[in-house]
Amino acid sequence: QVQLVESGGGLVQTGGSLRLSCAASGRTLSTWLMGWFRQAPGKEREFVAGISRNRRPYYADTVKGRFTISRDNADTTVYLQMNSLKPKDAAVYYCAASQGAPYSTTSVSEYDYWGQGTQVTVSS
Repeated sequence: QVQLVESGGGLVQTGGSLRLSCAASGRTLSTWLMGWFRQAPGKEREFVAGISRNRRPYYADTVKGRFTISRDNADTTVYLQMNSLKPKDAAVYYCAASQGAPYSTTSVSEYDYWGQGTQVTVSS
């Protein structure tokens, strides 16, 4: 079992930046495919970004060029750097981990473990 904890959410103005973090205390994430998803009020949870066990990133078209997903050198934390934020980016952001899913999956059902989420609010 993996317990994931997100942090770094908050209130930011349009055009601003935030960095989200996801960690599993006492565990390495090196064997897991990691992903970030988000869910806005009245909408389904949607894929944002993923990163493979070999540190290959992939993104939803809506965030490509603005967001960057990465792993730290020790493979204990996954980050989502969010730049040029827009009101449409406002949502609860969730970190997720998958043991067996193939690289580049965007499906919620392919992920085994989820964090509790962190709120991102973008004001203008």
